[in-house]
Amino acid sequence: MNDRAVALLEQYDVEILRTRKGRGVILCDTDKGLLVFKEYEGNEAKLVLLGRLLSQIRELGRVSAEELIPTRDGALCVRENDGTAYILKTCAEGRECNIFDRGECQEAVRTLARLHQSMVLEPREDCPVLPRFSPLQEYEKHNREFIKVQRFLRKKSQKTAFEYSLLGCFDYFMEQAREVTEGWRSYEENMPGDQEEYAYCHGDYQYHNILRGEQGMYIVNFEKCLRDRQIRDLYLLMRKLLEKTGWPVSLGKELLAAYDRTQPISAYAYIDLYYRLAYPEKFWKIVNFYYNSGKAWIPQRNQEKLDKLLAQEQDKKLFLETVFRL
Repeated sequence: MNDRAVALLEQYDVEILRTRKGRGVILCDTDKGLLVFKEYEGNEAKLVLLGRLLSQIRELGRVSAEELIPTRDGALCVRENDGTAYILKTCAEGRECNIFDRGECQEAVRTLARLHQSMVLEPREDCPVLPRFSPLQEYEKHNREFIKVQRFLRKKSQKTAFEYSLLGCFDYFMEQAREVTEGWRSYEENMPGDQEEYAYCHGDYQYHNILRGEQGMYIVNFEKCLRDRQIRDLYLLMRKLLEKTGWPVSLGKELLAAYDRTQPISAYAYIDLYYRLAYPEKFWKIVNFYYNSGKAWIPQRNQEKLDKLLAQEQDKKLFLETVFRL
């Protein structure tokens, strides 16, 4: 972020005492506490919804979360001459959630359950309603990408060791992706009327965005919020934690129980969560990164990620079988 962007802070009714660079943001010490100034890539209609959503979370008081700071003129973003938009948000001092502390992970899940209770927005004329996200359409898109990359690899005459490894496990994961997609299609066709029609998700609920401070947990970075079944957020957090820790069954059960005690999980939500966890998302990420990056030099990190995925596959299958199917 450049100095010209920092000059835009003059449009806010805030006294800036000091600024310093953070991870892709400007941290501002102000007369109103610590604030974060960052680039915003979404559209202004979504920003209106985000402002309403964060205001409702604050008013209900079930969890602590960031808030958008309007300019003196009431705008929720400011722009440079080239059109680049920036937003100013509240923040809190704290560290990221410790993924290796089970008690802290359970606290993060309980916080998520309370957050979800605050993220149902009834339609209002002055606020847009985001279109409903479709996991089925996303899986079908991923599956088409799998076919495209597999064909590319098969036709490539000179392959690296990583490309041979990737091609060698393609059929296994593509079959897994097809099975999950068809299972999801059947689930969607048989699901009764949706009880979460106007529920929103954080969209990026992972440990990086859960700050642990003296006053408890503080949730940040709602810019990826979207309209989907709220189990999506629990899926994302669980997948990250389970991948980092080797898919332990006991941890999965503890996280589900912690959420369920605050926000009961319906039978259909369990099915939803099962299919999201069963889809080979990690394999797709590896494939997608490989295909959309330069191939003259393939980072060793790609092979390491693939090796870890393959090493964990049996643990993941056991986890899904034990926690859901049994």
